[in-house]
Amino acid sequence: MSSNFKTFHGSPSRAIQEGTYKGRELEPNEVLIRITYSGVCGTDLHGLESGMVLGHEGVGVVESFGEGTRGVWKVGERVGFGYVKDGCGVCEFCLVCAHMHCINSARFYSGSDFDQGSFATHAIWPETLLHRVPKGLSDAEAAPLFCAGQTVFVPLLKYVKPGDRLGVVGIGGLGHLAIQFASKWGCEVVAFSGTDKKKDEALALGATEFVVTKGVEKLVVDHKLDHLFVTTSQHPKWGPYMDVMKPFGKIYPLTVSTEDLVIPFLPFLLKEISFIGQCTSTPASVDKMLEFASFHGVKPILEEYPLSVDGVTEALERLQAGEVRYRGVLKA
Repeated sequence: MSSNFKTFHGSPSRAIQEGTYKGRELEPNEVLIRITYSGVCGTDLHGLESGMVLGHEGVGVVESFGEGTRGVWKVGERVGFGYVKDGCGVCEFCLVCAHMHCINSARFYSGSDFDQGSFATHAIWPETLLHRVPKGLSDAEAAPLFCAGQTVFVPLLKYVKPGDRLGVVGIGGLGHLAIQFASKWGCEVVAFSGTDKKKDEALALGATEFVVTKGVEKLVVDHKLDHLFVTTSQHPKWGPYMDVMKPFGKIYPLTVSTEDLVIPFLPFLLKEISFIGQCTSTPASVDKMLEFASFHGVKPILEEYPLSVDGVTEALERLQAGEVRYRGVLKA
């Protein structure tokens, strides 16, 4: 049986409010987690007016589990969870661990379970969608990896080879992690940013080249790119970036946006460029990401806030204003 626990959610006025999740019996596959840290993500801003409990980058410790769990987790063990919660387990997509695309009962952040999230003191989660936090990562460092980390790591895992030239557009919550992961993956990393304010930091994180984009009609790079990770909150003008891609290059728009994707058709056609949608991960790929980050020292640069109405409000206001350097976390 879980006790009542504290949650934080949005409202029609976008004001953060405190709520209470009423305790209940745990199902056979469920684990009760006491949250220690939650990441703060741009996707949380999309749920502010809905009244849902916010947060999908949770880290904490196991407190208890339902009868019939398989003994995978121990009380006191450090675990984390992300965007996807569960699926039916038997459809064609669940069988390849693409639970977000479950055709029967997909459960994911902003799509189901609106009374739970990582902006809370506790969460109840299926045992199969939890992940061990490696020793090389603190709870605070691990939390943002459960969305931001996997967002930039999974396309590396699926499409990118060591030695490839990879561009990162935008040096923020996603971009500063993308630079680190790609550098440690063995890529030559070209960082693109509006101004040169973040140049020294981008180079220190592992970029080998830095390009200022504001007011520039034609981008210039030392050599053309195999891949381009676009991590800005809004789509850029695609033409200048398509000009710096190699033939058969791949472009990955990685942030959640409601904009239409409008691209120059001729360079898309003649250079045979691919635009790849990449949103989901598998449990195995998240585990690989965590181990890779721990082994190679890939860590987010953090701003910490208390898990309270005031703390959540401040974190989201700074995020909305583009002032966070580079990822916010809430300490429970």
